[in-house]
Formats: sequence, structure tokens, C-alpha cells
Amino acid sequence: MTHTYIEQVDEKWRESFARLVDVVEVNLPEGFERIMKYDMISYVVPLSTYPKGYHVTPNTPLPFISLAAQKRHLAVYHMGLYTDKVLLSWFQEEYARRVPTKLNMGKSCIRFTNTKNIPYDLIGELVSNMTPMQWITKYEGELAK
Repeated sequence: MTHTYIEQVDEKWRESFARLVDVVEVNLPEGFERIMKYDMISYVVPLSTYPKGYHVTPNTPLPFISLAAQKRHLAVYHMGLYTDKVLLSWFQEEYARRVPTKLNMGKSCIRFTNTKNIPYDLIGELVSNMTPMQWITKYEGELAK
């Protein structure tokens, strides 16, 4: 299913998008599972690990990272950035230090409009920064607020 998604990505984004998928898969801690969700390649905490799942849609694995090729950009959605201020601050500082362009980011979405400026090494470090158990702890902490 994910290979079909990559094959359907616009040619101008396809090589960079495939590389992003590879970087995530090489660096993501063990225990996350790749699925297709929200019309994106998503990495989730499976229900076998976290049976409570995602509170918004019961019986759905807990989302963590999603990758999408949009019309005007590539997107990396990293829910840990939304819940962990220390991780967010680290990422913003490292991005500014390593990448010549301004960070284009929402609450959890990093957007890349120029494939020449994708910091694959930094994305690899980012995704390696949180295990499934750490993500569950952060997620439950947010729910308790």
C-alpha cells in the first residue's frame, strides 16, 4: 500500500519523499508500526502495545508521525513536537543552525517546499528521539490536562 502511495506522488516530489520515508524507517525506534492513515504514510503505536488507542477515534492506533506529499510541499507530521516543548525547542534551534531557509511549520507539521533544503539528517535525529513508551507517556500527559 505505501509503495503505491509513493508511486502516485508527483514526480517533482517522489525521490525526496521516498528518501524521507527511508530516513524515518531507519531511525524510528522499534515498536512503531507503519500503516496508511488519513491518506498518508503513518507510523503509529499499535493497539497491541497501547490498547486504549487514539481517543478521538476509538479502536484506532495512536498516531505519532505521518508523511504526506501535498500539492505544494512535502509534510512531516510529528505529534511529539506538539506535546514536548523541549523537543520542539531543540528541533527549531537545530533547524535554524543547519538549514539556510526559514522553518515552515505548524503545531506538528513541518513543510518542505524546496527539496534541496530538506535536512534528512536532522529529520532522522528527530524521529529517533522518542520511543513508543515515551510517546504514550507524553500523550497521556496531554489528555490529563
